[in-house]
Amino acid sequence: MITVDLNADLGEGDAYDAELLCIVSSCNIACGGHAGDPGSIAATIRAAMANDVNVGAHPSYPDREGFGRRSHFMAGAPLREALRLQLEDFGRVAGELGATITHVKPHGALYTDAVVDADLAGVIAGAVAEMPGKPLLVGQANTELESAARAHGLGFVAEAFVDRAYQPNGQLLPRSEEGAVHGDIGRIQRQAVDLARDGRVTARDGSTVPVRADTLCIHGDTPGAAAAAGAVREALEKEGIGIRGVDG
Repeated sequence: MITVDLNADLGEGDAYDAELLCIVSSCNIACGGHAGDPGSIAATIRAAMANDVNVGAHPSYPDREGFGRRSHFMAGAPLREALRLQLEDFGRVAGELGATITHVKPHGALYTDAVVDADLAGVIAGAVAEMPGKPLLVGQANTELESAARAHGLGFVAEAFVDRAYQPNGQLLPRSEEGAVHGDIGRIQRQAVDLARDGRVTARDGSTVPVRADTLCIHGDTPGAAAAAGAVREALEKEGIGIRGVDG
């Protein structure tokens, strides 16, 4: 039986968190860089544990004003320290609640910058490698982030996006471009099934692009996110694809 993880970014102040936690198998919780604080972290972890959903950290550039979506906002030692503090704070709250941190997924521009920036990817992987238990690192397959994860002895979870448009080179269409985020539920469902079952996606130009996907993301800050996530899960299960959190 084919199985796939279904994840969402939570703890960012959006209205769909409770509904999404009834649908997804993993969540990525904002650590205070772009959104979130100890109170929201604790509340989201508790809700995830109550729904048997994997708990993951979602660190970012320390850029609340730009919601972590300003490219190359920080680098080098300052970024290393910012990530250390975010992950340390997250780990402390998780530890107090008895939660296991299964994975870490960078947020926003930090994620997309690390796809092609080896130095940046190394900073991220290095920060994760210092965490107790060495959580899995989540990112796009065949990128600098995957290479950095391997170099630091981390397990890697290849992620694909059910609600984002892809370019012919297999990378995401930038959010600044029209059509970057899918709004049609049927299209989102088809893309989810294509990724999970066939390891492929239809790019913006109509070409078919291979994409490795251990986990599928649906963005919690997208209008109608809960309905889209429910429709995705329904489509996957209709095709005989099981939903299961990754555990390394």
